Amino acid sequence: MTGADYLLPLRTKLRSMRTESFGADPAGARMERIRRSPHFVDGAFQNPVGARIRPSGSTVEFAKTYFQKEQRAVRTPNGAVPVHPTTLADLAVPPVSGLRLTWMGHSSVLAEIDGRRILFDPVWGDRCSPFPFAGPKRLHPTPLSLAALGPVDVVVISHDHYDHLDLPTIRALAGTDTVFAVPLGVGAHLERWGVPAAQMHELDWNETATVAGISLTATPARHFCGRGLRNGQHTLWASWVVTGPEHRIYHSGDTGYFPGFRDIGAEHGPFDATMIQIGAYAEFWPDIHMTPAEGMRAHLDLQGGRPHGVLLPIHWGTFNLAPHAWAEPGEWTKDAGEEADQPVAFPRPGEPFEPAGILPVEPWWRALSPVLARPWRLSGKQAGSAPGPGPAPAARGDLDLAGER
Repeated sequence: MTGADYLLPLRTKLRSMRTESFGADPAGARMERIRRSPHFVDGAFQNPVGARIRPSGSTVEFAKTYFQKEQRAVRTPNGAVPVHPTTLADLAVPPVSGLRLTWMGHSSVLAEIDGRRILFDPVWGDRCSPFPFAGPKRLHPTPLSLAALGPVDVVVISHDHYDHLDLPTIRALAGTDTVFAVPLGVGAHLERWGVPAAQMHELDWNETATVAGISLTATPARHFCGRGLRNGQHTLWASWVVTGPEHRIYHSGDTGYFPGFRDIGAEHGPFDATMIQIGAYAEFWPDIHMTPAEGMRAHLDLQGGRPHGVLLPIHWGTFNLAPHAWAEPGEWTKDAGEEADQPVAFPRPGEPFEPAGILPVEPWWRALSPVLARPWRLSGKQAGSAPGPGPAPAARGDLDLAGER
C-alpha cells in the first residue's frame, strides 16, 4: 500500500476489496432509467407501504435470542432432510393438467406452465453468502443438478439478496439460451456475471414482458435490496405474476404483508397456485418478511378473499436465517391452511406435483424435529385474519444485517 492509498475514501477502499459475488452497481443508461421510475424517490427505491428494513432492537437482544443453546438445537433438522430423488425423466413427461410445480428448496421453484418452463430464484450454491467459507449453509442438498434440470425458458429473479440471486447458479445458466426476467437494476449484476443484455427483461413494478407466449409481470412487494452491509436501494425487489394461455401463478419473492396483495389479485388473479414466503420471520424485522399467518392472509387476498387454488410455502427449510424453529413454518402453515380451509402443498424438496392433482400433504418435517409449541394458536384469531407473532420491540438502534435475509 502506498502513502497515497491512505488518502482514498473508505468507500473506495471497501469497493476495491469486493469480490465478484457482490455484483455490480447500476450505472449509465440503466441508472437513468432507474431515476425515471415512479418508485424511485429521494435517491432510493421506496416500498409501497412504509417498512423498517433494518432489524429493530439491540444487537445484544438479537444475539441472546439467536445464539441461545436451546434455540440453536431446534433451528436445524436432527436428521437428513428427505430430498426427493428428482430425475430428468420425472420432468420429461409433460404435466397432465398443464401446470406442475417442483420446489427445489428455499424460494427456488421450477414451474412448468402451459408448455413452458419457468425457474424462480434458483440457488444451487452451498451458502447464501458472498464468501464460500462463511454464511448460512444449506440444510439439505439440491434435489438435482442444474444440468439434470433440462432446458429452462425463463429464469425469474425476485431481488438481489444472496439467498435469491446466486453467482455460481447464474454463471451456469448464463451459458444457456434461457431468458432472464429481473427487477429494475438487477440486470447490472447479471451482466457482470456473463448474461448478455439481449437475454434480459428488466422490469419496473407493473411492467410486463412476454416470452414464448407466457406473460411475466413484476408486481410490488414490501422488502429491500442489496448485496453488502450498506446499499443505496438502487435495485428493485418484486413479486411476480406469470400467466399462460390456460394457467396463472404467483411468486411472492420476499415481502412483508401489505394491502397491495388485494390489488394484485384483483388485477391478475385468481391464481391456480401461489408460492408464498412463510419462513425467516422474526419480531426483529416484522415489516419485510411474513409469518405463516400473514402468508395465508396474503394468499387469500390474492384470491379475492376466499380459499382458491393451491398455496405452496417457500423460503423455509433450506437455510437457517431466523431465530424460529426450523420446522415451525411448516407446522404453522399447516394449521393456517386447515383453519382457513385452504389447500396447501407440502412437497419434499424436489418432489413435483400438479396443483390440479393429488397434493403432497404429509408433514415430513416432524420426523426431524422435536414436538413444537404452537404459540400462534393462543391468540384465538383465525389464520386468515391475524398477522404476525406479535409487535416489534421498541427500537433501540439498528442491527445492520442487510443482504443476509
